[in-house]
Amino acid sequence: MSVNSFRTTAVLAMAAMLTGGCAAKQEQPATVARAEQLMASNAAKRGDLVLRCEPSDAQILLDGVEQGTCSDFAGVSRSLRMADASFHQVEVKKRGFYPYTTYYQPSGARVTLKVKLRPLAPESGGVPP
Repeated sequence: MSVNSFRTTAVLAMAAMLTGGCAAKQEQPATVARAEQLMASNAAKRGDLVLRCEPSDAQILLDGVEQGTCSDFAGVSRSLRMADASFHQVEVKKRGFYPYTTYYQPSGARVTLKVKLRPLAPESGGVPP
């Protein structure tokens, strides 16, 4: 075997090792893998609920479980997060006010819920109609 043919064989062998051969699966760049991961997590249809309530200290219950007060979930970075795509019962309540109940199914988007609780007794102090 001549020196040139040895070099050619060595170069071809090295190229095959570096490329992994034609049939070998090449790894994806990290950016592609991250994009696929983000798309898969978005497909899970999670939901974020931003709450704006009057009064702001009203209690929030998600599926019957107390989560905190409305002001705890009033900001974009502080929203009520739902991990699954099923229907959820959201209740806003405070002593002395009529409770508010709604149902929400996450769609993968951030939603703002504005609630103004009505007082049980009229504010004017008069007799209810």
